Amino acid sequence: MAAPHSIEAAELLEQHLQGASPDLLRQMIASLANAMMSAQADQACGAGYGERSSERTNRRNGYRVREWDTRAGTVELAVPKLREGSYFPDWLLTHRRRAEQALVTVVATAYLLGVSTRRVERLAEQLGVKSLSRSQVSEMAAHLDAQVTAFRERPLDQGPYTFVWVDALTVKVREDGRVVNVHALVATGVNADGHREILGLDVASAEDGAGWLAFLRGLVARGLSGVQLVTSDAHPGLVAAIGSALPGAAWQRCRTHYLRNLLTKVARSAQPHVATQVRTIFDQADADAVTAQYDRVIDALEGKYREAAEHLDAARHELLAFTSYPREIWRQIWSNNPQERLNKEIRRRTDVVGIFPDRGALIRLVGAVLAEQSDEWTEGRRYMGLELLAKSRIRIVTAQPASADGEPTTPTEALTA
Repeated sequence: MAAPHSIEAAELLEQHLQGASPDLLRQMIASLANAMMSAQADQACGAGYGERSSERTNRRNGYRVREWDTRAGTVELAVPKLREGSYFPDWLLTHRRRAEQALVTVVATAYLLGVSTRRVERLAEQLGVKSLSRSQVSEMAAHLDAQVTAFRERPLDQGPYTFVWVDALTVKVREDGRVVNVHALVATGVNADGHREILGLDVASAEDGAGWLAFLRGLVARGLSGVQLVTSDAHPGLVAAIGSALPGAAWQRCRTHYLRNLLTKVARSAQPHVATQVRTIFDQADADAVTAQYDRVIDALEGKYREAAEHLDAARHELLAFTSYPREIWRQIWSNNPQERLNKEIRRRTDVVGIFPDRGALIRLVGAVLAEQSDEWTEGRRYMGLELLAKSRIRIVTAQPASADGEPTTPTEALTA
């Protein structure tokens, strides 16, 4: 039987997440730390909370509140009291940096991962817990699953989300006795307050149109609105999915990923020269200058690198969508580099696992990382100024919804705030 405090904590956490409060990570740490202490108290008593057992040697006697300073802020913990003797977790008495590193290590590489009980026990020893039963590990994971689920399903009510970035990460998961590649689909956006926000996470078997369409439609169902520009790599089926799920939104092909693709059209010895030429397109002062330089670069490449010149000419509309917006935000919207930095943070955690035992474990870890990052963005400075966002929303932009065969079209639509 779970301790009343644990049940109440889970309910409070769920309410907290539904209210879109920015204190998610602090609540995660408090919930898991309280669960750890409850497990230790059960060990000290020789039986679980409320359990009738002939092996019981002690009983609970309420809780005492203890504040714990962490990088995520001050966490209020409920330390169990015993009727006979005393209990206090050794890890709570250690130096703040060491204690937090130990807890975050466990959170990031054990309870978030769904790894084997044996590995969890080894990591838990850093917190002074010598042994954990499978049921205790499952209970702690369940706490986190509820929080991640609430984060993934929360209403997207901070719109309009003028700019959105989407990307996918390939991760290995065990399914039906085999190791397969699955794709974690992640979307971020800029909300009406100018802050970046994690919009959603899902796992798909393949990066095809069906997976992207289901993902984007799920975001719309949760409240995603006002999208004028989506920046991404040219994932299969994504352009068509954007046109179907977000009609009126333009597509900006990531200039960084595109350049890598373009350079495969020329010999290795010519790649530095071609890359330098293409980068000059984005170093111009205004939209007219960008367009003029684009033409000059195509002309310069056509004689010696005809295939590259044709490839660049065909990508004109998808590469220059950013020019419809204020010059001050071009660098933020013309590539997926902001999303790439987020991907590196995710990879830093997922690489510890290597192969996930199932999709639920993958969602648990990546969802917790994204929830933490979203909190940091909310509490940090604005990613875009409100004035620039207002100017962006009233501009006439060229939308590029895709046709049935996946090729972008170029209808023009006036989008207003």
